[in-house]
Amino acid sequence: MNKQFASTGDLTEKSSAFVEVGPDLYAFTADGDPNTGVIVGDDCCMVVDAQATPRMAKDVIEHVRAVTDKPIKYVVLTHYHAVRVLGASAYAAQSIVASDATYQLIVERGEQDKASEIGRFPRLFRGKEEIPQGLTWPTISFKEEMTLFLGRREVRLMQLGRGHTAGDIVAWVPDANVMFTGDLVEYQSACYCGDAHLRDWPQTLDRIVDFNPQAIVPGRGDALRTRADVRGAVAMTRDFVGTLYTSAELAVARDLTLRETFEETRRAMDPKFEGFAIYEHCLPFNVSRAFDEASGVDTPVVWTAERDREVWGALQGLV
Repeated sequence: MNKQFASTGDLTEKSSAFVEVGPDLYAFTADGDPNTGVIVGDDCCMVVDAQATPRMAKDVIEHVRAVTDKPIKYVVLTHYHAVRVLGASAYAAQSIVASDATYQLIVERGEQDKASEIGRFPRLFRGKEEIPQGLTWPTISFKEEMTLFLGRREVRLMQLGRGHTAGDIVAWVPDANVMFTGDLVEYQSACYCGDAHLRDWPQTLDRIVDFNPQAIVPGRGDALRTRADVRGAVAMTRDFVGTLYTSAELAVARDLTLRETFEETRRAMDPKFEGFAIYEHCLPFNVSRAFDEASGVDTPVVWTAERDREVWGALQGLV
């Protein structure tokens, strides 16, 4: 049976939550939609991941203003995907911060990614006409690690390794043992792997575990507020990524086609993950990337709106 393209049929509004994950640390979540983190310091705030449009970001700002009147000084982008970054202008922050690798990915594929994501998931781009012309650019970037201070509160921004993209960073708040992981960790949600480095991702998860966080804000899904829940979410993410790549690797070793690899991978993944948020949306793009990486393609192929539909049509079908 053919399926509607990506998430074009997902038009239902999600209920949002704004929960405290540590002292003056918050997670804005919405039933499997992209999360945003908020870090309140002595004299200012930091937002981790901006939402997809200024209109969507205003929902976050309303919640922030319910808990503090301190200015939002920093917007941190955990990676380059449009659904995370194009709402940044709404915060009127002093600085937008990302890794050097994320900056380079915006240069290389930002325009294509913007068109791709808007086409795949229109509900998340409500008010897209309010996005400032052009792309969202970091005003500060760094190679491996940067420490920022919100008054006395220290926030360490770190690139722990490749995974969801080549430029992922986490935000670590050492006084509370809380980490904002971006899409390196998901909870009850499919990992989007179309731009991933699947063989590296488990080692990056190991480095997250080494911090032994008390709580994390994942890229999607509920905030995890106990160490047991954190371990469970990391294990779930590891299983998702590992099942995907192992299935593709075995299929490539057997000289199967991409379509045959898709069917083999679905048989391995459906029993464990088909109930996860955005699972069907992600599967064709995930298998395509896993197939490429298992075939020796290290740098993910750029996704365009046209390529999205070609791959979807070949693997999922269109209505």
